[in-house]
Amino acid sequence: MKKNLIIITSALLTVLILVFLLFRPEEKVTVGYESSAVFKGKIENTVTATGTVEPIIQVEVGTQVSGIIDHIYVDFNSKVKKGTVLAVLDRTNLESELKSSEATLKSAETEYEYQKKNYERSKALFDKKLISDTEYESSKYSYDKANSAFIKATSDIKKVRQNLSYATIYSPIDGVVLDRAVDEGQTVAASFSTPTLFTIANDLTQMQVIADVDEADIGEVLEGQSVSFTVDAFPDDTFRGKVTQVRLQPTTTSNVVTYEVVVNAPNPDYKLKPGLTANITITTEEKDDILMVPSKALRFRPETDKTNSDTIKAAAATKTLWVKSPDGNIAPVKVSVGVSDGIYTEVSGEIKEGDFVVTGMISAPDKTVAKGSDTGKSPFMPTRPGEKKK
Repeated sequence: MKKNLIIITSALLTVLILVFLLFRPEEKVTVGYESSAVFKGKIENTVTATGTVEPIIQVEVGTQVSGIIDHIYVDFNSKVKKGTVLAVLDRTNLESELKSSEATLKSAETEYEYQKKNYERSKALFDKKLISDTEYESSKYSYDKANSAFIKATSDIKKVRQNLSYATIYSPIDGVVLDRAVDEGQTVAASFSTPTLFTIANDLTQMQVIADVDEADIGEVLEGQSVSFTVDAFPDDTFRGKVTQVRLQPTTTSNVVTYEVVVNAPNPDYKLKPGLTANITITTEEKDDILMVPSKALRFRPETDKTNSDTIKAAAATKTLWVKSPDGNIAPVKVSVGVSDGIYTEVSGEIKEGDFVVTGMISAPDKTVAKGSDTGKSPFMPTRPGEKKK
């Protein structure tokens, strides 16, 4: 009996719930429009990258002869002029080679003079048929051989003298010594390649940044574009420059393709130091005092049951904004679009500052949406420049 009572009660409750759901009054839903005012502002498109601060002209000074560093006249950060003596190598072996070459040259010159006179006598006698062909040819051979030896000795002594001059290392440019790679008493060998002794930067008041720009952004980067950048050493300072070169040679690292972009970086106060990492921002496009609307306003299309479908089709074929009138109705306005930063877009045409353009629709019960329409904006929409969040 108790079991049957439970079953009957459950069945009655189920029927009551179904009746309530089927015959309850429908809750009316009001549709409103989310809108934003047309305003004047600035759009700036940028490309970011990371680079390294470097001197514009940097020269590595080496030696073309081997030897022991006898004396060094400069150190790190020394300021030098073109022609300043930087270091001197031990000249003992080079001076010995010079004396040996001078003796060889003197001997070759003496032999040449002797063989020349002997050949001239032999030629005169040969012309008179007084000596044989063999004697004449022998004198000519000795003369030619002595001449070649004299020429070689002359060339060798020039080389030795030049090498002796290389024992004194001069600065090739005006600048500052960034690096000194040797010490006094150190032996340098120039057998296979020229060893670097000093690194000199030409002018540290004019620096450059070599930045690696991703292949996806390089198409927007052009010479002459303005650049701002920061370095970790001075996080509160912003340095400025311009793009001076976009290099065509790509670099591939871990399947990532980048291109080098050169940015000039004036450095009058010497804050920028070679090797600093720079975080650069290249302004690729900039327009100020232009009419702007949220980009999503250009994508908005009202529902067909609220607006004439033919009007919507015509609007979809062009760049159209839906503008709200004071009575809450909306109407399409054709516009031309310009630059965009993805959030806001430049527009022109039959629209003016202060007009309200529709960016979306809001559906809610009558008690939560104001009658007719809504002129509010989405809380997720970024605040435009100069506007305070409500």
